[in-house]
Amino acid sequence: MKDNGKLKYVAAVIIGLIISAVDNYAFGGEITPMVIILLLLLATSGMSVIVNTKAYLISIIIWFFLPAVHLIKHLCGLPDSIQPNTYRSILYLALFTFVISQIGFLIGRGIRKTLKNN
Repeated sequence: MKDNGKLKYVAAVIIGLIISAVDNYAFGGEITPMVIILLLLLATSGMSVIVNTKAYLISIIIWFFLPAVHLIKHLCGLPDSIQPNTYRSILYLALFTFVISQIGFLIGRGIRKTLKNN
């Protein structure tokens, strides 16, 4: 597939914002974490299969918005679904979801390699 330059980054930003919106606003912000984990895995693995170069960067861009939105809400004093709403819990969320996004990236790379060899 042809590498479309900036389009892959725009798509990553949009996907990251959508996942963050689902996390923060679906069902009033009360959504099971498994949905977010599944969305991160699907998005990062799917983009890793589609994107030819810099898929690791795409997965980081997708991941970035999830902890960033929680941090911004905390800094602005806005209510948040993360409990306790502390810097430590936001850091744990960021680390955990980063690992999930990188697992998705690796799954996607494995699928891409398998498809390429067949």
